[in-house]
Amino acid sequence: MQVRLTALCLCASGMLVPAMAQDSLHTIGLDETIISANKFEENKKNIAQSIQVINRKQIEWMMPQTSATLLEQTGNVFVQRSQAGGGSPVLRGFEASRVLLVVDGVRQNNAIYRAGHLQNVITIDNNILDRVEVLYGPSSTLYGSDALGGVVLFNTKRPQLSETGKMTVGGNAMVRYSSAYGEQTGHADVNLGFKNFASLTSVTASRFGDLKQGTERSADMDSLGLRYNYVTQINGVDSMVANPDPEKQIQSGYDQIDVLQKFLYRQNDKLTHQVNLQFSNSTNIPRYDRLTEYRNGKLRFAEWYYGPQLRTLAGYRLEARNLNGLVDEVNVGINYQMIEESRYQRNYGNNNLQARIEKVNVIGYNVDGRRRMGRHELIVGLDGQYNDVKSEAHNRNIKTEVEAPLDTRYPSGGSKMMYGAIYGQHIYKIVADKLILNDGVRLNYVDLNAKFTDKTFFPFPYSEAKQQHLAASGNLGLVYMPAKDWRVVLNGATGFRAPNVDDLAKVFESAGGGMLVVPNPDLKPEHTYNLDLGIAYSSGERFKAEVTGFYTWFRNAIVTDKFKLGGADSIMYNGKMTAVMASQNKATANVLGFNAAITVGIEKGLSLYSTINYTYGRYKGLNGVEVPLDHIPPVYGKTSLIYNRKNFTGEFFALYNGWKKVADYSPSGEDNLVYATPAGMPSWYTLNIRAGYMFNAHFGAELAIENILDRNYRVFASGISAPGRNLVATLRARL
Repeated sequence: MQVRLTALCLCASGMLVPAMAQDSLHTIGLDETIISANKFEENKKNIAQSIQVINRKQIEWMMPQTSATLLEQTGNVFVQRSQAGGGSPVLRGFEASRVLLVVDGVRQNNAIYRAGHLQNVITIDNNILDRVEVLYGPSSTLYGSDALGGVVLFNTKRPQLSETGKMTVGGNAMVRYSSAYGEQTGHADVNLGFKNFASLTSVTASRFGDLKQGTERSADMDSLGLRYNYVTQINGVDSMVANPDPEKQIQSGYDQIDVLQKFLYRQNDKLTHQVNLQFSNSTNIPRYDRLTEYRNGKLRFAEWYYGPQLRTLAGYRLEARNLNGLVDEVNVGINYQMIEESRYQRNYGNNNLQARIEKVNVIGYNVDGRRRMGRHELIVGLDGQYNDVKSEAHNRNIKTEVEAPLDTRYPSGGSKMMYGAIYGQHIYKIVADKLILNDGVRLNYVDLNAKFTDKTFFPFPYSEAKQQHLAASGNLGLVYMPAKDWRVVLNGATGFRAPNVDDLAKVFESAGGGMLVVPNPDLKPEHTYNLDLGIAYSSGERFKAEVTGFYTWFRNAIVTDKFKLGGADSIMYNGKMTAVMASQNKATANVLGFNAAITVGIEKGLSLYSTINYTYGRYKGLNGVEVPLDHIPPVYGKTSLIYNRKNFTGEFFALYNGWKKVADYSPSGEDNLVYATPAGMPSWYTLNIRAGYMFNAHFGAELAIENILDRNYRVFASGISAPGRNLVATLRARL
């Protein structure tokens, strides 16, 4: 057996520019990055859509606690949190079910992805990622429903075959500690390579304690976020007790384990088979924002947590290359996912623990082919997904263990949702390296059937909800490179999102308990029409500047508004008269904004990068009054100074957010004004430093101090305060 020793590389660049070669540390010129955002590998300069690539070295360098933290530290993706075990990415003012998550080519958005805030991204293990690609703007031509704000493509490492024909062994190990999170993470992966067969095994285990917020607070923050009391049981009785350390956000910690197993078999020079198995599970995850709510002078909830968040995936993929026929390359995939999510809540002083459990089984497939014909490149494909949702609920007395029926979150008779589509994407190099056309079209069919068999708790005026939608989307873009250092892009694209089971048929109580959202079977698909204009200029290896502006027309936008159920605008729910709300299609919404970035090579090994993002959104309600659209972040960005020399890499950077004034909060409640100050969410910035050193070919270490000034702040729309001063230490080893 030959053991292949691979040098440990800890020299990474932080997050430099969206245009960056996959294995490089820092690319300032107009790049030649190879990406897979087009379903097949493609030169990035040929793609009209705005794309950011985060490579493996950068992922290791940022030492992120979760994949949500990874996206946040780019400075170009806004992330909302309702609890420490969460993270909801926002792209161009779109969030949750309007942003598509894809792992190894498999769409993660399922029929119960909600439009509010999601934590599903943390089930993707960042320690085994090879690359992340963020596609900004509507991407429905290639990826179908939900890709309104964009797509986040997570690509895990690929099993490596032996280059010598003899068995090779490669591996990585990592341990990480972070003080503000009380984090203890361990990771190991092992690759066994043979001539035509390879196996990759990965395991990551994490333990997160209660999150510690910053101690240095501005006058604008006042006492927001301080945890003065929490609920615990003393002698079997709910009791409010004082928190000896109000900066410590008690009841925010959780544990998680992630396992990946991949097998790769190379049948011959043309055919490769791959099996992909993934498993992610957690302990109970406290819903921290709800646990801080007060009612009548006391904490409202004694318990509110998500049950173990289970995600499993089993997929098979066939790759065919160098074919002699109608297509040159083909990818064929079939996959199965089983997802389980649950919610448990119990009011203070009440022995009844409410449990609502959702199980989703998903089957998906895709067939993609590419043909190159001179200056033309054509990609065509079929894809589809079938969702089966089962919803259960019960009320359990924690003293007597007696269970009683409870209203389910989704229809008690089950729900089924099916996607099916055919698409074509075309690239035409009108003038090689000068003028390139991107165009494509997609036809998508969606079928949904939800059954309301139990009307004990709500007298729904219907027994089932059926929907069938046929939606078309397309894109047309032009890339113009008048000179070597200039690149101008004009890109138009449409997107759509079909109402899913969560939009159409759920029942839930909004933050603060003042509103009850009920089903609305009359929903229609959302559509967006987007225009991008981007300009980039580079001067050799010393300077690069780029700016992209966008404008999105959002039609049939689904927002939560006042509603009537059986003619009543309020009903009795959980012993309280509660206003009735429902998801509804509003007439119009408009979102606009820009991203600007600059990179300067100061001298050899030293560079400066800065990025800023601005988004503005408004919609007209049913009454014609224009109000702020939800999920619109304030101005945000990142500025970074990076030094890289031999075995050492260092970075000093700042992350920052502008004010979100109360007048800019959406009236829907999705922006969580209840968890902000009376004036909105104050602006903030953090100063951070990190360094990495490679001791030899096999061992290295990284050390970071985040939020050096220990500033107290909370990210817009979040229900938990951000970490204070955070010491992060990582040790790595590699064969």
